[in-house]
Amino acid sequence: MSSPAQRSRLFPTAVSNALTALALDLRWSFNHSADHIWEQLDPELWDLTRNPWLVLQTVAREKLEAVTAKPEFQKLLADVERERQAAEQQEGWFQRAHPRSGLTKVAYFSMEFMLSEALPIYSGGLGNVAGDQLKAASNLAVPVTGVGLLYQLGYFRQEIDGAGHQQSLYPFNDPGQLPVKPLREPNGEWLRLCLDLPGVKLWIRTWEVQVGRTRLYLLDTNDPANLPAHRGITGELYGGGPELRLKQELVLGIGGWRLLDALGLRPEVCHLNEGHAAFAVLERARSRMAENKEPFDLALTITRAGNLFTTHTPVDAGFDRFPPALMEKYFKEYAEKELSVPFDELLALGRRNREDSSEPFNMAYLAVRGSGAVNGVSRLHGEVSRRIFQPLFPRWPEAEVPITHVTNGIHTPTWDSAEADSLWELTCGKDRWRESMAGIAQCFRRASDSELWQLRSSGRKSLVRYVRKHYVRQLSGQGASREDLEQAVRALDIEALTIGFARRFATYKRPNLLLHDPQRLAQILTSRERPVQLVLAGKAHPQDIAGQDMIQQWVDFSRRPEVRSRVIFLADYDVLMAQQLVQGVDLWVNTPRRPWEASGTSGMKVLVNGGLNLSELDGWWAEAYSPEVGWAIGDGREHGDDPVWDSKEAEVLYGLLEREIVPEFYNRDDHGIPRGWVARMRESMARLTPLFSTNRVVRQYAEELYLSSAAAFKERSKDQAALGSDLVKWKTEVRKHWSGLRFGSATVEQQDGQLVFQTQVYLGDLDPDFVRVELYAEAQNGQAPSHHAMSRGERLVGSQNGFTYTARIPSTRSATQYTPRVIPEHSGALIPIEAPFILWHDSPSWR
Repeated sequence: MSSPAQRSRLFPTAVSNALTALALDLRWSFNHSADHIWEQLDPELWDLTRNPWLVLQTVAREKLEAVTAKPEFQKLLADVERERQAAEQQEGWFQRAHPRSGLTKVAYFSMEFMLSEALPIYSGGLGNVAGDQLKAASNLAVPVTGVGLLYQLGYFRQEIDGAGHQQSLYPFNDPGQLPVKPLREPNGEWLRLCLDLPGVKLWIRTWEVQVGRTRLYLLDTNDPANLPAHRGITGELYGGGPELRLKQELVLGIGGWRLLDALGLRPEVCHLNEGHAAFAVLERARSRMAENKEPFDLALTITRAGNLFTTHTPVDAGFDRFPPALMEKYFKEYAEKELSVPFDELLALGRRNREDSSEPFNMAYLAVRGSGAVNGVSRLHGEVSRRIFQPLFPRWPEAEVPITHVTNGIHTPTWDSAEADSLWELTCGKDRWRESMAGIAQCFRRASDSELWQLRSSGRKSLVRYVRKHYVRQLSGQGASREDLEQAVRALDIEALTIGFARRFATYKRPNLLLHDPQRLAQILTSRERPVQLVLAGKAHPQDIAGQDMIQQWVDFSRRPEVRSRVIFLADYDVLMAQQLVQGVDLWVNTPRRPWEASGTSGMKVLVNGGLNLSELDGWWAEAYSPEVGWAIGDGREHGDDPVWDSKEAEVLYGLLEREIVPEFYNRDDHGIPRGWVARMRESMARLTPLFSTNRVVRQYAEELYLSSAAAFKERSKDQAALGSDLVKWKTEVRKHWSGLRFGSATVEQQDGQLVFQTQVYLGDLDPDFVRVELYAEAQNGQAPSHHAMSRGERLVGSQNGFTYTARIPSTRSATQYTPRVIPEHSGALIPIEAPFILWHDSPSWR
């Protein structure tokens, strides 16, 4: 046993190791049991940054030794570290629900990840989705590993100057102050990758981020061995022109998959979070080619089954496209030497018209053609995406374009307040977000009116304090007068109805719809009996002049004397600010043009904290809304950028506030509780919080997409790729002979209450077993489209490969509603992704 003297010498090292392990595990971004540790070391820096690693790197050694010597600190540290290790080692939901799944790894590629303000490598919604899903994967023990880029500058930081103009700033992300650590080779060397760019090698440094059970691997090109221009490839997020974007996506997709190879990781599933990472499709196939000595078409056929593409884009113009000449510069040699295919064959994967040499290369098209499953991020966005990608499947009905949806959600432990967390734990238990959430709605409905209203009042009070403090700091930076600073200290009212509005300022989001009639809005805000206050935040892209103009309009409005204490625009919207807003507002407003909000997640974040939503019927709210849980504007249809419709919706917005929302908030009983408002809170929290959480999202991805994708990939790989090889031969035959197919005559007659259809089909040189002949009828009365297989009869006399096909179906619909068609068929194929051919009988004259 060691002596007391020996233990005293060892203890500081043990404490240092424990603090380092805690600070480098971003579990602290959603589990706050260690907050008091960092607060004791440097309360001011902790309050400003919420970055434990920065606190640990900055604190003076004398202060560190003094604080860590305290017995109560040592006990807290030991308890927190024990809890952290137990959480990482215990069996999770995925292992219990799917103990023999065979799924060992999902590689999740994303251009950005929003995990914490301590790691500013995000812009907005896409990063929010990626970060929250990574955290939920940790909670549920779903084996997901993230792959992204470590930006030197990241997305811009915002400042509002004295004239109300947005200024864009780019502070440097010093890796030494970020919660990341270099990946090391077994011999201790930094793991660096090498890619070939035109005429030069590109060196890529690699980093690891721990997020509870999960890991995020990051790549950056700021290596001294690189040319100065190449060191800046991972400089700005969404900065620069097409060539820089192409190089970033090359590093993410190709470099990211090579990093997984270098680490010895063999994911069954590759999940592309948007099309930026689609080059991973090519590199995954190349990696398999090298390992198994297979040709590209076979390797892609096998790996495609294990690729999943999630699209977030609601308009075709939003996809990344690269000119053919730029693609040739960076990918011609890759295609010919690495993939052993002509460069035009690679380009064809990213084009609508494979034969059009002038068509740009579309990353989303590559992602669709290289994936076995594709999904949008809300029910409505799934419909929109089927319309957007329909050109890749000519003559296929839009409803059969192979795109499903998984509606986004948010990671509730990241976005709930301490008070909300306590109330949820009291009603639903400590492990509520780590299990299947069965029965959680019923449990939460037991919360009393007084508990719910106390939660709301406490959240609003905390938000008002935060806004005052932040706004004073913001105005001080602008050189504001003492009078303005004194006014800022008294801004807002802890009792007033508080509305939040924070998002990227872009024209399609209509952030100024609420400002359509400034005088009417001012009257709503300044009512003496029923005051309303508004807290706003958001950035406009540095190149979006229209978005910046809308910010200035709000800033100008907020400076009007009659509303200046009621309207605050907070600069530099980030994770920390978002958390304060969603925890404190009573009402969240969202006003995008339908259907341009693919999902939206900002309004989801208020749910767990008891905030209510007033939103356009778009994205997630189109499937979440009912009168019991909030308010909606819009008629469920698309109106484009019609200014007349904008005026109508602004009128509805003001009317709801004046006639329903404000009166309900201030209609109090003898105990000071607005019973109607609280009833709506309860239903919103109980019904919507679990449904729009990443707990549900990640479980849905796992059970509906990850497991099936992994199984399909393994099925195509086994027995020396027997199924994969058969599919390649099948596709070759179908492609070669499809143009020779044609229909002959078609007849129908009624027999015993059934319709008996017959049609002649001439298959040319194509094997009859390679096709399916069926009757198709459009959807009717809310039902799905109707499909009825037709059975093959005897060969037609005198024909080489012609047959009569027959189907008997109930006569519940008119025969004229059915059309015969031929589609490819193979039990192991993904139709129509892998074979988008279809032949319709153009004019069946049913007689």
